[in-house]
Amino acid sequence: MPRGEGKFLIKQRAFLKLFMIRFVEENKLYGMQAMDELKMTFKQFGYEPNHSEIYRSLHELIDDGILKRQKKLQEGAKYKEVVIYQFADYEKAKLYKKQVKTDLDRSIGLLRKALEDVY
Repeated sequence: MPRGEGKFLIKQRAFLKLFMIRFVEENKLYGMQAMDELKMTFKQFGYEPNHSEIYRSLHELIDDGILKRQKKLQEGAKYKEVVIYQFADYEKAKLYKKQVKTDLDRSIGLLRKALEDVY
């Protein structure tokens, strides 16, 4: 994630990609599983990521060489295939998380400053 002049808060896609990496770390390997958990986790904040943004995030992680897709037969179903996500390069995933942490820290600082100065 390149650093740029004039950045404001962290972008939604970077935020979602961070959670996609966490889900794979926790062996939650299905896209739909991630989507359901994200919606439940962030509902209290009024944020509900949509299906297309979640899958775009997954696809970018694949394009970046961080994750890979693998088809496998669904347990208990003879012919139904499901797609799971796994690490293609865990070192790249850790580097990405480190970069996003920097952006999160900067965003938190901006928000704290606004709260202190305005409220």
